[in-house]
Amino acid sequence: MWLPSALLLLILPGCLSLRGPVSVWGREWESVSVQCHYDSGWETHKKWWCRGAQWASCRILVQTQGSEREESGARVSITDDQRDHLFTVTMQELRQDDADTYWCGIENPGANLGTQIKVTVAPREAALTVVGSQVSRRTTTSRLAASSCPHSRTHYVLLVFLKVPFLLGLVGAVLWLEERQRDPAAQWEEPIYANLSSELLTKDAPV
Repeated sequence: MWLPSALLLLILPGCLSLRGPVSVWGREWESVSVQCHYDSGWETHKKWWCRGAQWASCRILVQTQGSEREESGARVSITDDQRDHLFTVTMQELRQDDADTYWCGIENPGANLGTQIKVTVAPREAALTVVGSQVSRRTTTSRLAASSCPHSRTHYVLLVFLKVPFLLGLVGAVLWLEERQRDPAAQWEEPIYANLSSELLTKDAPV
């Protein structure tokens, strides 16, 4: 039973020395990063990112030159962290047609190492739906806040045209009463007129 297992290890390129995620996904027009780990001893070997369902015929999109310097291609970049034994591939401005089978690869004089990764791109409509719902909530909140403004204006109008004149009149009446109580001439004004009237009536009456 050991023979089929050994053949399987030969068929899968780099399944022991090179490891990566089975699949990754990202949203349309955004970016996605993939990290592939390798064993010690492969630090100065070239690493690449290639596209295609078949390992033997996949098309290399970007590759390192055996150093840690970042290399860039068309909307894709690759960096090699030789200390941590991993290289990172970043795909930018994802499009629907970027969804495909990709490979992390390491150049080897005998047989190149590779591990397969499936990249999925979520449609932009899904992201727009979330953004649209957030905008709708903000608009509803703004309308609710604006609807409370007419009540404030109505209260202000009532305060200016009804409450303020009433309060001013009430204060004026109180002041007038206090002033009348403080003036002695005003207190005796009515009795004097009453006495004069009674005297006139007495003089005019027949004896």
